[in-house]
Amino acid sequence: MIPDKVSLDLALFLPIYGWLLLIIWARYVFMAGIVHKSLWRPDATVRTGSALTGRAPGAAAMWREAKTSIGVSLIYALPAAVLFFLFEQGGTALTREIGGLGDLFWQPVALILYLVLHDTYFYWTHRAMHHPRLYKATHHTHHMSKQPTAWASFCFSPAEALIGAVIVPALAFVIPIHVATFLLLLSLMTFSAVMNHAGVEVWPRRFLDGPIGRHLITARHHNLHHTKFQRNFGLYFRWWDRLMGTDSLEGDPVSEAGRDKMAVRVPANAPL
Repeated sequence: MIPDKVSLDLALFLPIYGWLLLIIWARYVFMAGIVHKSLWRPDATVRTGSALTGRAPGAAAMWREAKTSIGVSLIYALPAAVLFFLFEQGGTALTREIGGLGDLFWQPVALILYLVLHDTYFYWTHRAMHHPRLYKATHHTHHMSKQPTAWASFCFSPAEALIGAVIVPALAFVIPIHVATFLLLLSLMTFSAVMNHAGVEVWPRRFLDGPIGRHLITARHHNLHHTKFQRNFGLYFRWWDRLMGTDSLEGDPVSEAGRDKMAVRVPANAPL
């Protein structure tokens, strides 16, 4: 809940905003850099996993993705700063204390609940942004990465960044969650976004097609959204895509016979 009287103390708000912005930048650069270096060699061959593209990551494309991601982080930090500013005034569902076993057992439930609700919000806003009347103003920036890299994970227009940035902080006003669990959630969100844009599927096919993996969105699923466009709109889970008939792995190199040749070498002279 929000306190009845909230005074915007810029001396308190601006440092919170600044620290969160630095954390978002550091987390993005660290995770995207580590994932890209771990998966791609300097000669544009894949270190591990199955390559999802026949085009090597190009420096110009990655620089555009990184610049855009760093810029729109200014927007991502704003709702989070409002949340933590009000948290300091006792006006959110964030908590610092674990009151007992009930609170302890609630944390994984809360984490999953946040992920499910975020996934639902993302699916429907994502589909809406693919509407011709909304696409250019919202989602076109992200789809400039026809074949994304890990650096594309936050590469959005200001409008899309604002749409995406508000939902998780908004949930923290109504669904109780410990601040440590909430920070874990934010880190998982960043890691998931980076991995799903990396252009390499790290999970083995046995897991991907198994009882857990077949419900999850990984790099192979989201990569097809970038290359095929009108499919695979979900964020973490494939449930909404399946329910709405937008789930498809047609053309997925992990599932099809071309997997082995794509997993070995990507042409170094084929930029994104």
